[in-house]
Amino acid sequence: MPKEVSSPFTPGLPVPIEFFVGRYNEVRFLIEKIERAREGRLQVAFLTGERGIGKSSLASYVRVLGDNRYGIVGVHAFLGGVDSLEDMVRQVFDRLLKESIGKSWHEQARDFFRDHVKQVGLFGITLEFEASSKELTRTVHDFAPVLRNLCARLQGEKSGILLVLDDINGLARLPQFANWLKSLADEIATSQKPLPLCLLLVGLEERRQELIQLQPSLARVFDLVEIRAWSDQETTDFFRNAFSRVGIRVEDEALKLMSSFCGGLPVLAQEIGDAAFNRDTDGVIDADDASEAVLQAAEIIGRKYLQPQVLEAIRSQRYRGILRKLATAPTFPSFAFSRHEALSHLSDAEVRVFDNFLQRMKRLGVIKSGPDRGTYRFTNLLHALYFRMEARRALESTG
Repeated sequence: MPKEVSSPFTPGLPVPIEFFVGRYNEVRFLIEKIERAREGRLQVAFLTGERGIGKSSLASYVRVLGDNRYGIVGVHAFLGGVDSLEDMVRQVFDRLLKESIGKSWHEQARDFFRDHVKQVGLFGITLEFEASSKELTRTVHDFAPVLRNLCARLQGEKSGILLVLDDINGLARLPQFANWLKSLADEIATSQKPLPLCLLLVGLEERRQELIQLQPSLARVFDLVEIRAWSDQETTDFFRNAFSRVGIRVEDEALKLMSSFCGGLPVLAQEIGDAAFNRDTDGVIDADDASEAVLQAAEIIGRKYLQPQVLEAIRSQRYRGILRKLATAPTFPSFAFSRHEALSHLSDAEVRVFDNFLQRMKRLGVIKSGPDRGTYRFTNLLHALYFRMEARRALESTG
């Protein structure tokens, strides 16, 4: 029988604002940067953290908070697949136009862009930024003056701009992008005309390092904001809040089980919570519901977030056996293990393939050598937590 309410979980998407939990220090830091930007002092920050840790959710939350409480224009541009400065500029202004719809400053924004506004949609209810290649190239070079003129046009309505550049995988590899960021910061800093801009880049630490390698001066331009996994309390608060919104009660044992397998990663909490919601039939999430949700989520997470070759590698029954024992080892909660300790838990057959297992997982980027000889760590938290869930599924299947 279909449920009367939709799932409160949104796997694969940023956490909805109403379900946002924790991150108090990071939010406070970013709000302070917005406040300084409103005074006309350029602020540049790089928001980083593990895959699935909630970087985009935090950026989205701060954008909404800045808009509602601090009177800034918040523009959150997702740049996946963008590999040129011209396309980046087009996407930024397109997002700004769409963000203005229904706002008090809409007419000013629309008038500012004038001939570059295209009305689209079946009933013309949305807008699109349209410009020629030549115009986009010119705007790349004149980005600061354009934003300064826009702020002047919005004076009285808005007090500054928070520009979030998210999913910058393609751009971070471009020397042009790194040099553009440095030039933009220098141009604004040396100008006699203030520009109330807070620029927030969002990406993995590898992306930040790539940009710094291309333009070493960016190391001092970026203020680093690193977010870590949710605490146990934050994970619990997330599940309680989400389920209570749709009138579902969660038993303590179920809550503990779901939280333990999330490892503080919002992306896993979303998948496990959604699986539990879909399984529930009586308005109560019990331990059986939670256990089954973890098993279902493991399959979904494997398909969505792990590379196909990794999935293929762990289909080996011996490799699964190794992972199952690693998952139950005392050191596994730290997502690190030593070769000596691992071998002490393995069967003779598993011992024979263990070195091949390690080498294959290292080639796939799943694990890397630890700081001490004979120690290893999982390269990211998402992989480690998936293997913990996979171990549970393997145990369930063998009874």
